[in-house]
Amino acid sequence: MSGRIFQNVVLQIKETTDKVIGVLDGEGTVISCSDLGLIGNKWPEYVDVIVHAEGRCVSYQGKTFKALSGWGSQFDYAAFVMADDEVGRAVCSVASVSLNSAKAYYEEKHDRGSFIKNIISDNIMLGDIYMRAKELHVDPEVPRGVFVIRHIDQAEAVHVDIIQSLFPDRQADYVLNVGDADVALIHQLSDPNPEKELSRIAATVEEALRVGGENRVVVGIGTVANHLRELAKSYKEAQIAIEVGKVFDTEKYIINYENLGIGRLIYQLPTTLCEMFLMEVFKKNPIDALDQETLFTIHKFFENNLNVSETARKLFVHRNTLVYRLEKIKKLTGLDLREFDDAITFKVALMVKKYLTSRGIDA
Repeated sequence: MSGRIFQNVVLQIKETTDKVIGVLDGEGTVISCSDLGLIGNKWPEYVDVIVHAEGRCVSYQGKTFKALSGWGSQFDYAAFVMADDEVGRAVCSVASVSLNSAKAYYEEKHDRGSFIKNIISDNIMLGDIYMRAKELHVDPEVPRGVFVIRHIDQAEAVHVDIIQSLFPDRQADYVLNVGDADVALIHQLSDPNPEKELSRIAATVEEALRVGGENRVVVGIGTVANHLRELAKSYKEAQIAIEVGKVFDTEKYIINYENLGIGRLIYQLPTTLCEMFLMEVFKKNPIDALDQETLFTIHKFFENNLNVSETARKLFVHRNTLVYRLEKIKKLTGLDLREFDDAITFKVALMVKKYLTSRGIDA
């Protein structure tokens, strides 16, 4: 970011105070100052002080500092005033507001991260994407993976800094806070087999964010975006992957949109249509008429590809016992799970029931 942007603001503020005002970058170098002789000075000893202040005004060695807003806890820029009294702190706070506004305006026009965030948030017209990409020197036609990372406990935030440390190349990768709970990762792909690379990256992120070996986040993966204009679609797919996964794949912490199968279709159906479907399938008795043991048997039967002998072995029961249970299910529901068509209907019905339950509908 050009120091000229900050210098213009600093010189305007200089007209209202006799305090020396300036801006440090993340390495402690003075990049802008009302005292031109200080520009270029290196003050690395102040970096840790500013970081530990966590965005608050902090006074140290006769100076007051306040970090400007940024993506993570490691600040990119900080305002400073050559004073540590009440007036100095007030001037520093006011200066940081003006400098933050200038920074936000600059990033809106020139920052790649803001550009990508505007794309995935649908805040830029399709016709403007190519033009802005050219201005910012962003290649519009390289394959990119889009990931959404969400904390399992949605009241907690995802640690952006950890993800940023995994993907430090800000020319090719973007780690962005989106909304209150989600972090989006846009990663430029290089593997000729993108599916493997997508899975590897998601696993790397999920493992890095574990605490005490326990899963703390769920990662949704969208389809590969081969052009910048496809990023918004892929981002929405990654969000849908998480939402569908919460319903149908509760044991998974990495969910790929392309692997959602029929769950993706069910999730997009109107609930009234789903209720009608269940009523049509279970004319004789509602699905709730099946006890937990029977439902467990059904799930095992599906897991073993409708193989009676293998399912009986896994359930540690005699084959005839399983056949008796399947006959009982047929009598209750009118569906013979040994028949492929009936098994498919029943499987879909179970998923529809699960979907309605997730929506708080007792069908």
